[in-house]
Amino acid sequence: MSSTTNPSTHHTSTIGAIGAPSRRNTELALLVFAVVIPVFAYANVGLALNDEVPAGLLSYGLGLGLLAGVGHLVVRKFAPYADPLLLPLATLLNGLGLVAIWRLDQSELLQSIKQAGTAAPRQLMYTAMGIALFVAVLFFLKDHRVLQRYTYISMLGALVLLLLPLVPGLGRNIYGAKIWIQVGSFSIQPGEFAKIVLAIFFAGYLMVKRDALALASRRFMGLYLPRGRDLGPILAVWAMSILILVFETDLGTSLLFFGMFVIMLYVATERTSWIVFGLLMSAAGAVGVASFEPHIQQRVDAWLDPMREYTLSREGVVGHSEQAMQALWAFGSGGTLGTGWGQGHSDLIRFAANSDFILATFGEELGLAGVMALLLLYALIVERGVRTALAARDPFGKLLAIGLSGAFALQVFVVAGGVMGLIPLTGMTMPFLAYGGSSVIANWALIGILIRISDTARRPAPAPAANPDAEMTQVVRP
Repeated sequence: MSSTTNPSTHHTSTIGAIGAPSRRNTELALLVFAVVIPVFAYANVGLALNDEVPAGLLSYGLGLGLLAGVGHLVVRKFAPYADPLLLPLATLLNGLGLVAIWRLDQSELLQSIKQAGTAAPRQLMYTAMGIALFVAVLFFLKDHRVLQRYTYISMLGALVLLLLPLVPGLGRNIYGAKIWIQVGSFSIQPGEFAKIVLAIFFAGYLMVKRDALALASRRFMGLYLPRGRDLGPILAVWAMSILILVFETDLGTSLLFFGMFVIMLYVATERTSWIVFGLLMSAAGAVGVASFEPHIQQRVDAWLDPMREYTLSREGVVGHSEQAMQALWAFGSGGTLGTGWGQGHSDLIRFAANSDFILATFGEELGLAGVMALLLLYALIVERGVRTALAARDPFGKLLAIGLSGAFALQVFVVAGGVMGLIPLTGMTMPFLAYGGSSVIANWALIGILIRISDTARRPAPAPAANPDAEMTQVVRP
């Protein structure tokens, strides 16, 4: 018996990476549903209001489909292993928001007070700008770990963004809150972008300091208390959030800012004591500011006894809860299944009906079932963000993903809680649903960063290189 090498059966192990599905076809299939559902809702609104299909149905469907298609192609090209649910979920929420805004545009009451009429086309333009920023994030940000280099620059950038509304001649006071700046004919809410920049700073800072912050000096009532010198960061962030609350009377941004830091601090250190300290300090700060700041006190009074405040406002006395009561009545009239698209009266909320209070429109026309479905969509985005954080291979990516997901979840909570009467109104907007360019553009950037982190986390690791001199021999039997 002889043994020879057969050239035709020579094999080399040259597999560069372990195969893994990219799930881009799954994303494409989900995007089809994410576009079809809002188009169907748009048709329903037109039929309910005018007994005919809206004239702009085709252009709306093509516009939303084109934007979703561009986003998908960019993800397929630059982030092929990204999470397949994030883009469809954001597209569906954005599309439904456009439908609700267009529905309120048809209200003669809102048109008479110049609160609606052309909001839907503007929101579609803002959506296009958001998708453009989403594309830019994926194109220029090849690796999310690059952001770690700009930790302290991010801190300075966030401070500038948060302080811009206080600049004389630039900031604007709307409904008692100084959270806007006017640039030409455009109004921008810098706080929406500050939350992303702050998440980058917190992730970079906590990655370096987490070991020191995790140390405990003593145990009290079952909690490990942090060392005194390690309380500096949380005290500084708490003081900054209080300053925002005092000078800008912006309860929403203050809660979002401080809450995001506490969440990331807990994840970095795994110390429950930080959560307890955070809640106590947040409550103490809010109570302290509400005791002397009239605007915050008015919102607390409207929350504690909205009917009394509403009655006073109807009698000509200064009241501050007419919108809140109208929102609660909208939820109540919606019941379990709602009145149907286009058949509600949420335009009675009047001011901010298509922005701060847009959830009341969904509550009335889609009912409890529709609101629960929307909250489930938001919960899925947060869940995919947390899953991305768990899968990330570097600590900076883990903290950044959990920070962005936490900020998104907090914003949904404070807006939904305020409109439903669970907590005082905050003045923030529901991500993707509400009218507002700053919100939709910033949240598309947030989704873009999460997709970049998930692509890095899910990308298959290269397999060990094979020995190029090794050959497989085949035994030839005579």
